[in-house]
Amino acid sequence: MKIRSLIIIALLQIFCKSNIYAQEAQIIDRVVAVVGQNIILQSDIEEQYKQYRLQGGIKGDAHSIRCQILEDLLFQKLLLNQAELDSVEVTPEQIESEVSQRMKYSVAQLGSEEALEKLYGKPVADIREELTVIMRNRYLSEQVQAKIVEGVTATPSDVREFYRNIPDDSIPMINAEYEIAQLVKKPPVTLDEKLAVKDRLYQLRSRILKGDRFSTLALLYSEDPRSARKGGELGFHGRGEFAPEFEATAFALKEGEISEVIETEFGFHILQLIERRGDYVNVRHILLTVNVSAEALQKAYVELDSIANLIRNDSMTFDEAVRRFSDEDDKVSGGVLVNEMTGSTMFAPDELDQTVSVVVNRLEVGEVSSPVPMKTKKDKDAYRLLMIKKKTKPHKANLKEDYALVQQWTLQKKREEAINKWIKSKSNKSFVKICDDFCDCDFRFDWRVIK
Repeated sequence: MKIRSLIIIALLQIFCKSNIYAQEAQIIDRVVAVVGQNIILQSDIEEQYKQYRLQGGIKGDAHSIRCQILEDLLFQKLLLNQAELDSVEVTPEQIESEVSQRMKYSVAQLGSEEALEKLYGKPVADIREELTVIMRNRYLSEQVQAKIVEGVTATPSDVREFYRNIPDDSIPMINAEYEIAQLVKKPPVTLDEKLAVKDRLYQLRSRILKGDRFSTLALLYSEDPRSARKGGELGFHGRGEFAPEFEATAFALKEGEISEVIETEFGFHILQLIERRGDYVNVRHILLTVNVSAEALQKAYVELDSIANLIRNDSMTFDEAVRRFSDEDDKVSGGVLVNEMTGSTMFAPDELDQTVSVVVNRLEVGEVSSPVPMKTKKDKDAYRLLMIKKKTKPHKANLKEDYALVQQWTLQKKREEAINKWIKSKSNKSFVKICDDFCDCDFRFDWRVIK
């Protein structure tokens, strides 16, 4: 094992002396670091640097960002070594789900799969395969990391000590925050409206079967704007990325075949299979959605307006009204909104939807709004009442009002200390060598680097 490590280090010394850039900006890959039996390539850093750019994570100069990525990879290699020792495993389903989400996000950011391929200089299938490896390693690393900190807690005395040690001029300001509840009315879609949309889609299908181009009709009529401008083409996607009904139909088609009309949570579709490569398909589709009628929307508005008056006249509380009349699944919690960014029920002003922000800025605590238009999770028109249940004023963080937040900071610090201790212990027992042009990096952790 030691001999192999010395061979890897020797290779590192050779590659470190090679310029990554050849003439005409042709990139040559190289080893930039060694951790135990594992190597880190320049291409590993560059691939993740591109992900940072896609996700808007660029803060600072390019070299400092690459230094951060390298340190993350150094840490990950240590964690992967431990994962192998502990026989840690992850399921393919976990990885596939995360990869699919990231691929969708990347394509959405760039506008097309072609743009993604141009950025990476390789086909989408290869990008997905490499991302799968990255995500598998990340999942393994996260499990080991969770094991390192699983016994770490923040007791009340820890929280008080942490807060006392914050200099007065460094205690952060807490913005005004709102706790907001909603009462939602979702106007129903009638059977006649559904049948009318299906009939329109069958007419389009008939035209395609008689010779009209699928792509032309998708461009003209599909209500999926992102794919419509590409003739309905969705690009290659794997299993688990589509709605179940859509996926079953897509994988059952033969190349060039036109599907029957199918229904998903998004509306009604017809599909055409362009190409299948193993567990990946590229299909076109035309989507027609079923919209709520103006009459149904008006009825929902009037009903909510009447409920709001009952609440204002103290005929019932907002919580009672939510339990009796709301069409949303948050009845048990009294319609209280949950902040998806923090997991709490409190929202800073900049974390609120713009429409909600405008409304709550005019409300007092306990005051109910007039009916407010909204879009449901399925992008359907609806109305809701809003009420502020709690509102805090801007203030310096303190233990009385912000104990949970300070406890979170304390726990985070203690976890960082546990990880630092683990890294120091493991890196002292491992070969760690870094290329000279990365030795000036301002690393967070005190890596023991072999010179």
